Amino acid sequence: MYLSTSRASDVAGDTPAPKGPLRAVPGTVFALGLVSLVTDVSAEMVTAVLPLYLMAGLGMSPLAFGALDGLHQGATAVLRLAGGRIADRTRRHKLVAGAGYALSAACKAALLAVATPWSVAAVLAADRTGKGLRTAPRDALISLSVPPGEQGRAFGVHRALDTAGALLGPLAAFGVLWVAVDGYAAVFTVSCCVAVLGVVLLALFVREAPAPAPAPDRTRPAPLPVRTLLRLPGLRGLCVTAAVLGLFTVGDAFLYLLLQRRLDLSAGYFPLLPVGTAAVFLLAALPVGRLADRLGRRRVFLGGHVLLLGACLLLLAPVPAAGAGALLVVGVLAPLGLFYAATDGVLMAAAGPLLPAGLRTTGLAVLQTAQALARFAGSLLFGAAWTLWGPGPALALAAAGLSLSLAAVSVVGSGHAGDTANS
Repeated sequence: MYLSTSRASDVAGDTPAPKGPLRAVPGTVFALGLVSLVTDVSAEMVTAVLPLYLMAGLGMSPLAFGALDGLHQGATAVLRLAGGRIADRTRRHKLVAGAGYALSAACKAALLAVATPWSVAAVLAADRTGKGLRTAPRDALISLSVPPGEQGRAFGVHRALDTAGALLGPLAAFGVLWVAVDGYAAVFTVSCCVAVLGVVLLALFVREAPAPAPAPDRTRPAPLPVRTLLRLPGLRGLCVTAAVLGLFTVGDAFLYLLLQRRLDLSAGYFPLLPVGTAAVFLLAALPVGRLADRLGRRRVFLGGHVLLLGACLLLLAPVPAAGAGALLVVGVLAPLGLFYAATDGVLMAAAGPLLPAGLRTTGLAVLQTAQALARFAGSLLFGAAWTLWGPGPALALAAAGLSLSLAAVSVVGSGHAGDTANS
């Protein structure tokens, strides 16, 4: 059922995917990509040093870090709904997104004033509040700027630019740590300055989404309740699929910590691990988005989770780190980058054509919330398993859960696919 409804959502109402040379994307998509590039440089500078800063520097336990990583994923998920609803009601997608970007920039400065694990957690919660407010309006601006058949390409372009920032952010953090005496404070300072630049770019270069065409009788229909969105064909299946798989999606911070332990990397080189993931994501985002437009977005989305499962299994394999360090690095970071390329923008591209323009932001926020809450729970469970049984058993349990979830989604989908779905 899930596979068939998703495939239908890829086709129903879509114009054919673009063919021939790559055409230019709308200016709004490119401008938002630049904003995300700059903002991700700021965010990833902090994210690259955060695991070691909290666990080695401030003494946070794996369980507590799992809660914090879950906070990054989903503790502010309800704010995605709030941001989406406000943007749809006011038709001010840019303003709502800008408020979220500005709040996150302020939080980078606040990191300089806190020095205990839970005060840092409080600041990061506020930062995630900003991300929760801005994500759905930003994605709605992208979705409303292109026709249905080019959604995957548009999100691929945006995610490629976004990931360029994710690539540069850890490199910037590495450079700051290399030259600065008080490394973490210097990282937070530079991160704040870059985040402010992102807000300025949004204000100057991003245009508001065009208003939907008025109804023939010139009356504005009353906003539909959020629960009505889940009755739309295909959207409920997307939410269920994203939530089930999200529950067993191991956060990249945990994978980097596990890889660092296997390779016995020094703290100074730890920020370079996200660079490999970001480089693969950057190269693959646009081709994978175009592939999703042609083959089916849900197929690509599920394939991304298969790649993540492969990275987890490689970390569990008895590969001697001394003789195969490069194999471990490439075998974990490359599938992780492809996982993000096949899931991040592709999921939004799959949902976009299902949603009316007046509810586009709210509908995307509903889907993001379902996924974020599941990943929040998954991070808590992984951190608890690590604390109780150690990192190896925790990763084995997560891999087993992801395998079973993929099998369940595939079996249920194929069982209800019908004659029209060749997935």
